[in-house]
Amino acid sequence: MSTSLSLAFPSVVARLRAAGCVFAEDEAQLLISAAGTPAELDDMVTRRVRGLPLEHVIGWAEFCGLRLAVDPGVFVPRPRTEFLVRQAAALARPGAVVVDLCCGSGAMGAALAAAAAGPVELHAVDVDPAAVRCARRNLAPVCGRTVGTVYEGDLYAALPAALRGRVDVLLASPPYVPTGAIGLLPPEAREHEPQVALDGGADGLDVVRRVVAGADAWLAPGGHLLVETSESQAEETAEAVARAGLTARLTHDDELDATAVIGTRPGSRGAHP
Repeated sequence: MSTSLSLAFPSVVARLRAAGCVFAEDEAQLLISAAGTPAELDDMVTRRVRGLPLEHVIGWAEFCGLRLAVDPGVFVPRPRTEFLVRQAAALARPGAVVVDLCCGSGAMGAALAAAAAGPVELHAVDVDPAAVRCARRNLAPVCGRTVGTVYEGDLYAALPAALRGRVDVLLASPPYVPTGAIGLLPPEAREHEPQVALDGGADGLDVVRRVVAGADAWLAPGGHLLVETSESQAEETAEAVARAGLTARLTHDDELDATAVIGTRPGSRGAHP
C-alpha cells in the first residue's frame, strides 16, 4: 500500500460511514489495499458508496479462509454457508465423488476440496453463465488436489449420466428466499446479485424441492445430500428429504445462524452400483 493511499484512510472511512457502511474502517482497509492508484481508489469507493457489494468492488470474497474471485453480477458467498461446507467436508472421504449444485462462484466446491481429508472428484453446476465462468476460475487452483469440472445448466440435467448412483456428497445452497421477500433484502443483494440465485418461489422452496427430489437417483449407497435452508424452512425441507427416501436430520449453528438438512441414502458407502 502506497503512502498516498494510506493517507486517504480517514476520508475513505468518512465517505463509507456517510453511506451507511457499518464496518467502514474494515472496508476502507480492504479498498485501499485493492487500489493501485488514488484515482482507482476514488472509483472503487464511489462504486461502494453507490451500493455495490464490497466483494464486487474489490473482486474477491473471503470464504473458509480462501480468497475467491467474485465477479460483478455473481452471487456473493455468505459466511453462514461455511457451516454447510464443514458438514460436507467431514463426510467426504478421500476419493469421494462430490457434486455442488447451484455452485455460484464455486466457493463451496473450492472450500470443500481444500478442507477434505484427501483428493476428491468434484463436479459443480450452475444455470448462470457468469457464475460458471467465475467458478471455473476459482476451482482451477484446487485441481492439483482434485478433479474438478464445472457445468452450465439446470441442476441434474447438466451432469453427465455416468455420475448416476456414484455421488458420495451432494451439496447445494439453492435460492430459498420467498419471492415476496426479495424486496426486503438489502439493496446490495436485490439490486446487484442475480435474481436466479435469490428467488426460491412463493414459499422459497421451489428449487430446494427439485434438488431433494432428484438426489436419490444420483447418490451412491450411503451417500449424503446436504442442503442449506433457513431455520423456518428446515422442517419442511427435512420432510421432503424423507419423502425422497433418504434418512433426514437437521443441523444448526447459532453463531453463524446457519441451518442445513442432511439426507443419507440407505446402503453401505463405497458400494457403488
